[in-house]
Amino acid sequence: MLFLGLSILLSVLLLLNFRLFPRYDVNTFQAIVFNYPVCFLTGLLLLPAGQSFTIDFSQTWTWLALGLGVGFILTFLLSGASTQRMGITATSLANNLSLVIPVCFSLFVFRTGDKAGSGQGFDALNYLGLVLAVVAVGLSTYKKPEEPSPETLRTEANLKQPRRLGASVLLPVGVFLFYGATNTMINYMNLRYIPSADKTVQVTLTMVVGAIVAGLLMLAIRIVQGKETIQPRSLIGAITLGIPNFLSFYTLLLALSAFGSNGAFVYPLYNIGVILLAALTAALFFNEKLSTANKIGLVLAVVAIGLISWQEFGRRL
Repeated sequence: MLFLGLSILLSVLLLLNFRLFPRYDVNTFQAIVFNYPVCFLTGLLLLPAGQSFTIDFSQTWTWLALGLGVGFILTFLLSGASTQRMGITATSLANNLSLVIPVCFSLFVFRTGDKAGSGQGFDALNYLGLVLAVVAVGLSTYKKPEEPSPETLRTEANLKQPRRLGASVLLPVGVFLFYGATNTMINYMNLRYIPSADKTVQVTLTMVVGAIVAGLLMLAIRIVQGKETIQPRSLIGAITLGIPNFLSFYTLLLALSAFGSNGAFVYPLYNIGVILLAALTAALFFNEKLSTANKIGLVLAVVAIGLISWQEFGRRL
C-alpha cells in the first residue's frame, strides 16, 4: 500500500503544477515536453547499484516501451484538443472512466484477479466495488456545463446556426480509448517484462526516451512553424513537473508489482485515491466548491475502496 499511496500523492502534485502554471505564466506545452528529460535524469539517479542504462533494440519490450512513450505525448495532445472543442467536463470524465479498460483486461484477459498471490479471487463485493468506482469517478469529476451568455444565444438565433460538433464528439472517445490503452499496456509490460523490481527503472527510462524523442520533435515542428518560442520559465516548470512525474509512474509500477500486476485492484484504488486527495487539496488551497453530485461521488469512492480492497485490508490487519 505504501507505493500506491506515494503514487497517489505524487500524481496530485502533478495536478498542482498544472493548476499553478497559468498563475506563473509557464507554457504548459513546453513544460510537458521538457519534463521528460528531467524524468530521465531522475530515473538515472534511481538506477540500482551496478546497473547502467542501455537500450537493447533486439528486445520486444524495448519497442513496446518506446511506443508507449510516444503514446503518452499523443494522449496529451488528444486531451488538449478534446478540452478545447468539447470542454473540460467531457474530457475529464473520459480520462477517469478509462479505468474500466485496464480493469477488464486485468480480470478477463490477463487473469490477474488473484489478490497479490493470496489465492483469493475477486468476489461479488469486489465486483460491486468496481461498478461503484466507475460511478464514483463519473460523479466526482462532473461539472455542470456553463450556461451560454445571452449574447451568444442572440448571435446563434440571429445567424440561425446551431453549434455543430461534428467529428469533435469523437475526441472524448479517443481520450477514453488512448488512456485506457496506455494503462493496459503499462499493466501488460509490468506483468510480462518486469519480473523483478530492479528492472522497473530500466523499463521506465526506455518509455521516457520514447516520450523525449516524440516531444522534442513536435516542439521543433512548432518552432519552425513560428507557433512556439522557448520560454525560460518553462524549464523551471519542467523541473517541478518532471521529478514527481517520474516518481509517480515509478511508484505505480512498483505498486502493480507488489499486487501481482493486478490492475483490477490497483487502478480503481489509484484513480479514486487521486480524485479524493485532489478534491481535498482543491478545497483547502483553492476554495473550490463541490456540487451535490461531486459529494455523492466522493462518498461512493470511499465505499468502493472498502469493497475492492476489503480482503487485502483484512489480510493485513
